[in-house]
Amino acid sequence: MLTWVALLIFVVTYALIISEKVNRAVIALLGAVIMVFAGILDVHKVFQQYIEWETITLLIGMMILVGITNQTGVFQFVAIRAAKAVKGDPMRILLVLSVLTAIGSALLDNVTTVLLVVPVTIAITRILEINPVPFLMSEIIASNIGGTATLIGDPPNIMIGSANPHLTFNAFLLNLAPITILIFGVALFMLYMMYRKQLRPNPALQTKLLELNERDYIKDKLLMKKSLLILSLTIIGFMLHAIIHVDAAVIAITGAILLMLFGLKEHDVEKAFDSIEWVTIFFFAGLFSLVGGLQEVGLIKSLAMKALDVTEGDITTASLLILWGSGLASATIDNIPFVATMIPLIKDMAVGLGLAVDSEPINILWWSLALGACLGGNGTIIGASANVIVAGLAAKEGKGFSYMEFLKVGAPITLVSLAIAHVYIYLRYLL
Repeated sequence: MLTWVALLIFVVTYALIISEKVNRAVIALLGAVIMVFAGILDVHKVFQQYIEWETITLLIGMMILVGITNQTGVFQFVAIRAAKAVKGDPMRILLVLSVLTAIGSALLDNVTTVLLVVPVTIAITRILEINPVPFLMSEIIASNIGGTATLIGDPPNIMIGSANPHLTFNAFLLNLAPITILIFGVALFMLYMMYRKQLRPNPALQTKLLELNERDYIKDKLLMKKSLLILSLTIIGFMLHAIIHVDAAVIAITGAILLMLFGLKEHDVEKAFDSIEWVTIFFFAGLFSLVGGLQEVGLIKSLAMKALDVTEGDITTASLLILWGSGLASATIDNIPFVATMIPLIKDMAVGLGLAVDSEPINILWWSLALGACLGGNGTIIGASANVIVAGLAAKEGKGFSYMEFLKVGAPITLVSLAIAHVYIYLRYLL
């Protein structure tokens, strides 16, 4: 009975989020609270187990860092310099920013990357007096695809790598980066076809842009130097994560604390906390709790086990089913709890087949899970952390976009991405 109640609460909450008639954070939290009152969730377990505090702490730390850095005008400086480099052509700017986002997401992680790129994007579009939504949605697509390429690029990959020490950084790079580059190229072409008519050059605005002096936008040189130094050290910390063994959330919040301590006067610290997107933070808390409710009643595990039972031990069927199943599931619910459920199931499957977890046939399942979970994040606006963050930043600027607006762009690209991944897995590992 509780299973059906949990599913009903989740579906109704999800429908209300899609309708966008009520604030999504309020709806997500309401759904979570109803699950607690219905006896599905224990509030202590929610705080201890289901809410991903590492993700939330990482977000808060980076939001403060980027918010303070944004006050210096350095993002506007970078925006004008970048726009000038491509002569102010909107379509070229979209492609350049998308490429930078994809590379950044592979080397850092997609959450950090979009927090850095979005302020630059908004600054550019404001100067060119054009709609930022095509740029922001393209960056979401790029961040999720780019994050697929490496061990540290996307949370699902980090989780899979942590559970399988034999899947090293180089293993992810060799197995996922080649197909990720191809998929990203196809996605860029699709984005170009979707937006080429909307993003035509405006000669008058291009001339206006080229006449601007980017140095005039720097408001506080001393704070800028401090911000860039601490931001750079934070990013280096992310890149050395595997060596120094310090969690990314700890690195991010430490960077934020140091910048507030050494860069701001006491009366400016409160303003720094205003840069936190609390709607996004509370939405995450509600969403993690809702999915936790589905986990609590065993619904996600049951669906995953039935999916694996259908394969009857056939690696070919299992790998392709995991690819598409995780892709579609990650578009609907957050991919973190889904991957957390799938990891022990794949290990159990290996034992049932009499295979080692680090054997080549089982590795195929890990790569299928990674590709499906990461690429599936582009399916909907709540499919991945980066999507939710960008949507929140856009709404704060008064340039928000709807669930359906993103779906029209993200869903086709996701389906094409999964189809390419399907062919890749079959030709490289199964043929």
